[in-house]
Amino acid sequence: MIPWPRSLLWRTVAMLIPLLVLSQLAWFALLSLSEREPRARQIAERVSSVVNLTRAALIGSRPERRRALLAELNESEGIRVYPGDDSLPEGTLGTGPVIGHVVAELRRRLGEDTIIYDARGGERALWVSFRIDEDLFWIELPPARERRPFPLTWFAWGLLVLLLSIIGAYLIVRRITAPLRAAVPAAAAIGRGELPPPLPESGPQEVAALGRAFNEMARDVRSLDADRKLLLAGISHDLRTPLARLRLGIEMLPSGGDASLGAGMVQDIADMDAIIDQFLGYVREGSNEEAPIDTDLGAAVRAVVERYERRGQPVHAQADEMPKVRLRPLSFQRLLSNLIDNALRHGGSAVEIHAGRTGASNVQVSVLDRGPGIPEAQRARMLQPFQRIGGARTDPGSGLGLAIVDRIARLHGGRVLLEDREGGGLKVTVELPIT
Repeated sequence: MIPWPRSLLWRTVAMLIPLLVLSQLAWFALLSLSEREPRARQIAERVSSVVNLTRAALIGSRPERRRALLAELNESEGIRVYPGDDSLPEGTLGTGPVIGHVVAELRRRLGEDTIIYDARGGERALWVSFRIDEDLFWIELPPARERRPFPLTWFAWGLLVLLLSIIGAYLIVRRITAPLRAAVPAAAAIGRGELPPPLPESGPQEVAALGRAFNEMARDVRSLDADRKLLLAGISHDLRTPLARLRLGIEMLPSGGDASLGAGMVQDIADMDAIIDQFLGYVREGSNEEAPIDTDLGAAVRAVVERYERRGQPVHAQADEMPKVRLRPLSFQRLLSNLIDNALRHGGSAVEIHAGRTGASNVQVSVLDRGPGIPEAQRARMLQPFQRIGGARTDPGSGLGLAIVDRIARLHGGRVLLEDREGGGLKVTVELPIT
């Protein structure tokens, strides 16, 4: 089974090729039909001239010279004349379209009583009868006088025209689909929060309109994203000022007050400050402010884990030898830190990190804990912003931790997988492409 092409360019070309081939075949058929009757008239005119000249030559020659004349006609022109007696085998007449026109034209020129065969005794030739007085004669013409060779020159020109038509169709369709191909990486860049180079606004009216509309959309999306960042940054700044005053006021309270109440208020302020950091982190991710560089993924994982080990937290890493990967280092550190913090908060035990290569073109980093896990039906939802799950995973956070992880992974062309850990717990895997 021939696979159907996936691209619009080759699908269109694949549809045009049969149409062009059929059109060429139709032109060959029309050409054959248009020249069939003229060719039949030409054959009939030539045959009737030969018959009339042969008949006139036999009538005008002396009887003793007729045998020599017939021999000369046979030798020079390939024409044989036979008397109409019973020694000749039975003749047959085909039903082809050309021979039909030839028979009709010969009878019109030579008379309705003319008998015509295109084969006799298994021999292909054109047999035409004529009379001299009361005597019947047959003239045999070679089949080359009646049949035409296959027009190889026309066929070659037809193939050339077909090939040029296919090449022209390919170039035309390629020119039409070029803006669509250019729009694909541009749309992917917008999805990553980048501002792609503007699409060309030239060419046919519809293509130019597509380019203008896409460029306007890209500018509008960029403007909305900048406004959103500015708004959240302003709100975060304005909130941190009264929070700092509240913390200062709590620390200045008389020491005879309720110490647990003051500690709880300080913790609430710290939680609110962390929520503001998550808001800013979510807005910051997806921008192209940090350029990707070739990074040793194993070294990046160990650098993050070492910070937790220095604080005495139970985080252990196992990283295999891997090729370098194009990463935004700070974004990747934020991704891994979010996963480790979630695992420490909800796991209740040591956190394990496994990093290695999977397949020929991907690497992955897995963070494993022994917490209650996430039900399978809610895993896709947990990658969305501001989503929380009840039970053991209820926390005072903002519900942006996994959303930030998912956004950073997609920014690098990867994906996030939530799975059950063998023996209980949650396994979060971030899969990234090598190139």
